[in-house]
Amino acid sequence: MKAYFDQEAFDLSVKRRAFLTQSALGLGGVALASLMDQAKAADRWTGVLQKPHAPIKARRIIHLCMAGGPSHLETLDWKPKLRELDGKPFPDSFTKGQQLAQLQNAVLKARGPICDFKPSGKSGLMISELFPHIRGAADELCVIKSMQTEQINHDTAHAFMNTGSIIKGRPSMGSWLLYGLGSETEELPGFVVLTSAGRTGQQPVSARQWSSGLLPSKFQGIQFQSKGDAVHYLGSPDGVCQSTQRQIVDEVNRLNGILAEERVDPEISTRIAQYEMAFKMQSSVPDLTDMSKETQATLDMYGVKQPGDGSFASNCLLARRLAERGVRMIQLYHRAWDHHGGIVEGMKMGAEDVDKATAALITDLKQRGLLDDTLILWGGEFGRTPMGQGTGRDHHILAFSVFTAGGGVKGGFSHGETDELGYRSVQDVVSVHDLHATMLHLMGVDHKRLTVKAQGLDMRLTGIAGNVIKPVLA
Repeated sequence: MKAYFDQEAFDLSVKRRAFLTQSALGLGGVALASLMDQAKAADRWTGVLQKPHAPIKARRIIHLCMAGGPSHLETLDWKPKLRELDGKPFPDSFTKGQQLAQLQNAVLKARGPICDFKPSGKSGLMISELFPHIRGAADELCVIKSMQTEQINHDTAHAFMNTGSIIKGRPSMGSWLLYGLGSETEELPGFVVLTSAGRTGQQPVSARQWSSGLLPSKFQGIQFQSKGDAVHYLGSPDGVCQSTQRQIVDEVNRLNGILAEERVDPEISTRIAQYEMAFKMQSSVPDLTDMSKETQATLDMYGVKQPGDGSFASNCLLARRLAERGVRMIQLYHRAWDHHGGIVEGMKMGAEDVDKATAALITDLKQRGLLDDTLILWGGEFGRTPMGQGTGRDHHILAFSVFTAGGGVKGGFSHGETDELGYRSVQDVVSVHDLHATMLHLMGVDHKRLTVKAQGLDMRLTGIAGNVIKPVLA
């Protein structure tokens, strides 16, 4: 695949600039003649893929990222044997020679699940009683219980989940989607990020998790404010009408267009596109965040007390509205799950924060006919140990659970298994690269063919690994 950023063309641009600046007519005429086409082309970025590699099952992704690493043992992976072993020494046969985070060289004791699990829906999926509303949507869920990751610390584990690498400068999965497929909206960014905080376990999340990395910055995620105005400074300054502001944007873009003709630099076209986007967002964002059009029944279904209050519930409702408007990738980070201690109350509060709104988002999308082509991913960056750490659980990379819904996956389905104590994934093991490959496949993309040339290599989201998880496909 041809790279979006052509290094050779960039190197030769100095010679081209010297030639053009010495021409009789100079650059002005060329730049002015092509400026509007450049701006429109930047707005209409439709991706480097001319046609899909596979049937398109999902057109957008909503990633409900449970930042901090929720315990699979209190969410989606029921282990009655672990409960029987509660408080007793954890068998050495499981842990000998294995990487542990903060429990290295500690006396390891089993910690049983703090809650019960119940069969849910017609499918009978076993889901924690802490999530009664998600249990009600069980027949829409495709649970993957055999996840593994390579990173045991939060920041690198988030980076691995988002970019498939811990090396800084790699594009996030949302950026890859925009680069490959473009956006279905010209009025809003194609990749939007929202954050919320629970009452415990508020592990920080860095902005590099939605970076475009080595791709041009036009493909990076745009963080909307969860509380108050979604985007700051949308209004025009006092004394400046919209027509005047339009003239300012046009003039700035004209000057940027002249510069774009002088050199090959993707950041110039990004600048042009972002000025246009900012102007359009002055009208599109207020409409997006105007919740007066939502019924009270809808607000109650999500558990929204006050739209724009910074809650996960409010963000979920906004995610549905973003999906309706054609945003390609929507990420909601909820920081509530880093339970090294106080896991009993921490898990209960975390579940209260997200349970109702997550189920409401699934239900709402289905009622509006959007779930079939919207892929929802719910889960964290890793799991938690079946051994106790004080009153909590430590980080764990050998087993964790996520669920998906909609967008071409089987509903009421469970894939993979961990051992009887939930320590290691042992059946149909799924890597982060496998998950990425499957998500791209559902979007109509062969993960091996969506690449960009950088540093002499064909970079891709899945690196040199990854296989589509075929059993989960509907």
